[in-house]
Amino acid sequence: MDSVRPAMAEIDIVIHLAARAHIMDDKSADPLEAYRQINVDGTRTLAEAASAAGVKRFVFLSSIKVNGEQTFEKPYSAGDIPAPEDAYGISKAEAEQCLNHTAGRSDLEIAIIRTPLVYGPGVRANFLSLMSLANSSLPLPFGAITNNRRSLIYIENLVSILLASAENSAANGQIFLVRDGEDLSTTDLLRQLRRALNRPERLIAFPPSLLRAMLMVLGKGNIANRLLGSLAINDQATKELMNWTPPFSVSEGLKHTADWYLSNKDSC
Repeated sequence: MDSVRPAMAEIDIVIHLAARAHIMDDKSADPLEAYRQINVDGTRTLAEAASAAGVKRFVFLSSIKVNGEQTFEKPYSAGDIPAPEDAYGISKAEAEQCLNHTAGRSDLEIAIIRTPLVYGPGVRANFLSLMSLANSSLPLPFGAITNNRRSLIYIENLVSILLASAENSAANGQIFLVRDGEDLSTTDLLRQLRRALNRPERLIAFPPSLLRAMLMVLGKGNIANRLLGSLAINDQATKELMNWTPPFSVSEGLKHTADWYLSNKDSC
């Protein structure tokens, strides 16, 4: 903590974004411990240093994975009991607990933002792969995945709520679930991506049950869940408490992301 505290001098607000994330082929002997070292211990150290230095507010970027991996009958809400399933989600839930503990014995104000998948210029990992797929000239077998719902958040919308949480007194002690203004089915998302990329739609209505079965046989169960399952967020409490709405629509966010991709796809 002593090495971090000088950096906190004369600072009123800390927005903590750093984390270990998106390790697709984790080679760690103990992945959960590796996540804890950065996401839990690092957050604890930073928050305690902030508290000792007299920082007023600490805004923490968490993840909807604290709630779980998939929704069924209703979207996730901030009041739901956390149910993380993977090492990353567990580490983020434990980091939130550390922050609450620090705030409970100090004057440090905290605000926690749980996000779904974040996209925008510079996006990597699964969303970049999806964009590459959408930009191909091939027909895609995803035209019948219309019953699921996925929440996303465009990077500029995320920046907006982070700044609001840093400045608005109503954010103190709150957990905010955030998303763009609408959720999309997989078919809707690919249709909008192809439109933004100036590609013909060419989505074949392949039965989702057969698509899932094929992916399971190939050992791609996680991909099947992301393509076919739902992960939806109820952000009504966030909007009402913070008097906040996302400044960019889904279509605007996807268009900006597609423009970036088309300008940079050779180096992605």
